[in-house]
Amino acid sequence: MEYYLLLTSVVLGAGVIYGTYLTITTVADKILQKQKWDSRNKHTDVVLPLRLQAYERMSIFLERISPGSLLLRVVPSANSALELQQLLLNEIREEYNHNVAQQIYMSNNTWEQIGHAMNELVADINKAASKVAPDAPAADLGKKIFATVIAREEQPTTLALRILKEEIREIF
Repeated sequence: MEYYLLLTSVVLGAGVIYGTYLTITTVADKILQKQKWDSRNKHTDVVLPLRLQAYERMSIFLERISPGSLLLRVVPSANSALELQQLLLNEIREEYNHNVAQQIYMSNNTWEQIGHAMNELVADINKAASKVAPDAPAADLGKKIFATVIAREEQPTTLALRILKEEIREIF
């Protein structure tokens, strides 16, 4: 009988210890989840405005390198087709380098589309420049660039801007 009493006490003690263990681990998990949630909320409060600013800057970048905007800004300062080509490529490179850090705030796909748009525009400028004499007036190269760009079904900068906007919509 004493044996059964001792066995009952041990089983009850083990049950109480196991129940206490489960209670403590459950409470600790809930506290840890709450801390993670609070940390994530604080992180979101800081990162979300930075991400939005990055998207804004990249949309400005795409608008600034769009052929119409780019040519209107750069053509008046160029005398020859070669000089215009160099100014256009330099302007695109500078804009890109100024905004390259924004890639950390957006998806790889969106960043690749922005890079693709820039590279396509550079290719269009070089393609148009190959059809014009280097010493031709800058306006001649501008016309060729417009003709090359207009021949496309969709502008690379327009496509990249649409993808950028879609990603922003997904955030909200």
